[in-house]
Amino acid sequence: MEILVTPARTFSVAAALGRATALLVFGLIVLGSVVRSTNSGLACPDWPLCEGRVIPRLEPHVLIEWSHRTVALLVSLMLFTTAGWVLSHRATRQRLGRIMGLALALLLVQVLLGALTVWKLLSPAMVSSHLAVALLLFVTLLTLTMIAQTHADEDVAAAPAAPGLATGFGAVTVLTYLQAVLGGVVSSNHAGLVCPDWPTCDGMLFPPLRGLIGLQMAHRYGAYLLVIAVLVVALKARTAADPAARAGAGWAVALVGCQVALGVSNVLLQTPPWLTAMHLATAALLLAVLVITTFRLASAPAPERTWIPAQAR
Repeated sequence: MEILVTPARTFSVAAALGRATALLVFGLIVLGSVVRSTNSGLACPDWPLCEGRVIPRLEPHVLIEWSHRTVALLVSLMLFTTAGWVLSHRATRQRLGRIMGLALALLLVQVLLGALTVWKLLSPAMVSSHLAVALLLFVTLLTLTMIAQTHADEDVAAAPAAPGLATGFGAVTVLTYLQAVLGGVVSSNHAGLVCPDWPTCDGMLFPPLRGLIGLQMAHRYGAYLLVIAVLVVALKARTAADPAARAGAGWAVALVGCQVALGVSNVLLQTPPWLTAMHLATAALLLAVLVITTFRLASAPAPERTWIPAQAR
């Protein structure tokens, strides 16, 4: 039996649940970086228990890995709660059912990859895939939240779209996602310090792109490309009618600047765990800003065209 509440209220609650779940996933992603950078991934050599116990011994590496699993459990519970709310109301089920199903499927894959990461003894492929799916789940939850919020605030007028801007932001969003995943590949393959200097690599501006050096340089070149792409769309966004779109562009520029500074500092300071976590956290925040801005631009109404009589043209 469905709970009798207004459609706007059901969407508002769905948006709040989606937002809370996305925030938990963000924390899980950052905590996963701490697990990797502190070499705590096999501190619990079994799964789903840790050393055969629900609550393990009080050892730093064990507690880091156990905390990661605990937050993952909270994410699962929150996602199931969100799904329960969405699917138990007709309005939210019709408009959010498919993306909710996608989020549940991604969660299932993520749990399986988490187990395989332990069983495969931190295989780089498993670790990198684990991050890739976590970021996809994060993006999916942000999108679900924004769709729900749009239906909750359906009486709020949206500013007209700027032609081509949504496509530009969408392309930068995809590039940011790929760059974040590539960073995870660099980390899981222990290639973060194969180039101990910056902007050169072992004293060379253009080192041979082979092996781990090639992987590290691909990440650096991707970062340079991302900076240029963010600046280009930010310049174009200055003409956007929606102040939120302009604000999103400003945040994207600030975050990509911080990301470059953190990346360089990671190399110069020999990748300390706290800095590695900040680097991934900033990447996830940049991705979130771009996803939100892209959605807002893509869902904005097309600008009205003024009809001009043929004889006046």
